[in-house]
Amino acid sequence: MVSIVITGRGGAGKTTMTANLAAYFSGRDYRSLVVDGDLYLPKLAFHFGVYTPQYNIHTLLKNPDMRVIQAVYHDPRTGVDILPGSPNLYDVINLDQKRLREIVREVQARYNLTVIDSPVGIPFDTISTFKLAQYQLIVVEVERCPIHSVHRMIENEVVKLKSIGDVYGLKVGVILNKVRESSESIDDIVNFLEYSIETPVVGIIPFDPKVPEATNYGRPVLEYAPRAKASKALNEAGEILEGWMFGREERKGTLTRFYEAILGLLHRSRSPAPRS
Repeated sequence: MVSIVITGRGGAGKTTMTANLAAYFSGRDYRSLVVDGDLYLPKLAFHFGVYTPQYNIHTLLKNPDMRVIQAVYHDPRTGVDILPGSPNLYDVINLDQKRLREIVREVQARYNLTVIDSPVGIPFDTISTFKLAQYQLIVVEVERCPIHSVHRMIENEVVKLKSIGDVYGLKVGVILNKVRESSESIDDIVNFLEYSIETPVVGIIPFDPKVPEATNYGRPVLEYAPRAKASKALNEAGEILEGWMFGREERKGTLTRFYEAILGLLHRSRSPAPRS
């Protein structure tokens, strides 16, 4: 049983990453669950085409006698199970956020992997679930930040979020998302994260219009467009995480060559992520 909490600023792609990483692991025969921990702006279920769940994490929070499994939905295309939030505004009033940890604890025993999608910024909604997790992934979007100030943005964002994971003893990694910068610029960011911030970069996902297109159809891009450049990079990140979390060596092949040759983002002499 492995749990990941995914954090980051608004628009970085946290929810997209949650959906696609779960799809990757489900495709590798790990029974996978995603939990929408963004209690006030839940949208994780939209990535799987679930728009009006009758039972959801909000009904569980308000009804302690309800069985958690009643609010879990199965996506037959990816094999991922989803614990969604409610899209209704009135459902977010008077919530007992602390009960979220008990809900996750009850359901996660059924799964090899549980991925919790946190709210924007400091994850107050999901902070109680950090005690159940072993890993924290921080999603960073560099595309909207001027490259000359990205180091300050990383210090302001990653260091703060990492400090929360450190308090709970989590292993913390970074995924760079929506990358459009040159390889030299990204390589500098990777070096800064890994050597100055001492946080491994476990994935670098290029900007790809197929990603929002897939979301519009209610499907993770890995399932919707498996040959898209973002899907190839997501698979590569998934392999790295699989080796990191489950002790399996990532496969070296066409995906790795694509990752290194096209993106040119990691030194060949450097391992892409530490091993547990």
